[in-house]
Amino acid sequence: MKQLVLASSSPARKEVLEAIGLPFIVDPSNYQEDMDLKLAPKELAKHLSIGKAKDVAARHKTAIVLAADSFAVFHDKLLGKPHTLNNARKMLSKLSNRKHSFITGFTIIDTDTQKQYSEVVETKVYFRELTPEEINGYLQKENVLNNAGAYIIQRLGATLVEKIDGDYSNVMGLPISPVIVALRDFGINIL
Repeated sequence: MKQLVLASSSPARKEVLEAIGLPFIVDPSNYQEDMDLKLAPKELAKHLSIGKAKDVAARHKTAIVLAADSFAVFHDKLLGKPHTLNNARKMLSKLSNRKHSFITGFTIIDTDTQKQYSEVVETKVYFRELTPEEINGYLQKENVLNNAGAYIIQRLGATLVEKIDGDYSNVMGLPISPVIVALRDFGINIL
């Protein structure tokens, strides 16, 4: 079996793959994301995942490269990483008592054959009503400045969510079920 390479430094993506016992190595992409491209959110997620996968694939001779890009979308506007506490507070206030989508584009490349597959997965996330005190308390307890949408669903961020419609692991940054199905076509089987 060819070596699986995760083209990401995301701890959450690594956690998702480790949870299913899949052997892999991590080689983060150096691809420069351009979030200002005039593309619809799903097309942007796909475009960025392809760029990341190609960047890492160029460094490996015999491997299967898996790359992904994720962000939250609210009223057709991207909610990427907040980078500041003030931005995180604004994001969570917007999402309070509302629905948003979490979109992940992923790309797999076989560096031997150059076979490439991309897919975009959307999960709808419904937040409960959040008080300003809850938002501030959450931001004091959880560092979300580098997390799309300003929350981490697999930790304390789960307390903000009323329900989700779709793949839970997608909100972590890697929709594992569609990824596993796609990897099977590249000769990597889990079960």
